[in-house]
Amino acid sequence: MASVASPEPRKKAGGRQRTRNHEGFLRHSNFRWLKIALILCIACLVSYFLIDVEPRHNGGSWYGYTLGTIGALLILWLTMLGMRKRAMTPGGWSLKAWTSAHVYLGLSLIVIGTLHTGFQLGWNVHTLAWALMMVVIISGIYGIYAYATLPQSLSANRDEMTETQMIDSLRSLDRQLHDAAQPLVPEQAALVQSSLEQDPFAGHLLQRIGNRYPGCSTRNAQAELRRSRAYQPRLGDDPLDKVDSLLAKKEATLGRLRKHLQIKSMLQIWLFIHVPMTFALLAALSAHIVSVFFYW
Repeated sequence: MASVASPEPRKKAGGRQRTRNHEGFLRHSNFRWLKIALILCIACLVSYFLIDVEPRHNGGSWYGYTLGTIGALLILWLTMLGMRKRAMTPGGWSLKAWTSAHVYLGLSLIVIGTLHTGFQLGWNVHTLAWALMMVVIISGIYGIYAYATLPQSLSANRDEMTETQMIDSLRSLDRQLHDAAQPLVPEQAALVQSSLEQDPFAGHLLQRIGNRYPGCSTRNAQAELRRSRAYQPRLGDDPLDKVDSLLAKKEATLGRLRKHLQIKSMLQIWLFIHVPMTFALLAALSAHIVSVFFYW
């Protein structure tokens, strides 16, 4: 008699499937590409110490050419990730699998590329290619760290508010400040006006990444108004109370928005290094290969 399968195994299988669907690219297929990259690195290290090259290991030996060919082919394949992102396909070569392979095989180039040089580095195009490769890899490592940690900080900072909603809240506060500042004396109104006129997105890249805005007109206006009020008698219905409250709300909203822009910049800044340095690496690698075969 044929047995009837219970629904429990199907439930567990579905649970495992959901887990696989939600696993990150670093953990893809139980770290399959990490294991492949480790095996590749170990094989290169073992062969490097077992194979005797006279007078010593260098990029111009047969073993150096072998590692160089492997490294060059890997670099060319790794640069295809940008094109691969345009094709969304499931399975063993899904975008997640490709990205996982990109990360771990890219890291393996530290071993492969360095062993290819035989630790003979100098002021030449060959070392330039190796140095650019290391810059690309290091920027990629930062990119992995950024995408693994910063999105959670970005979500926590937003507190269920989108960037558009934060900007709209800022504009609403500006309109309220404009109306609340009408009863103020000209000197005090000018301070509020300076806050209204300053571009909240002003500042260069380093200020945005560091989240430091020493010339913040909102913060300065609030400090100056509080300083001037310290020597004035408090009235029952003082318009400065409302202005001060609105400036405090605006400063808090500005702080959240600027923190949001800081995290976004930190998520993107590595690409401004990683992508151009990849093209520079391809150029230096081409020069390296041509010069090797020209002198070979």
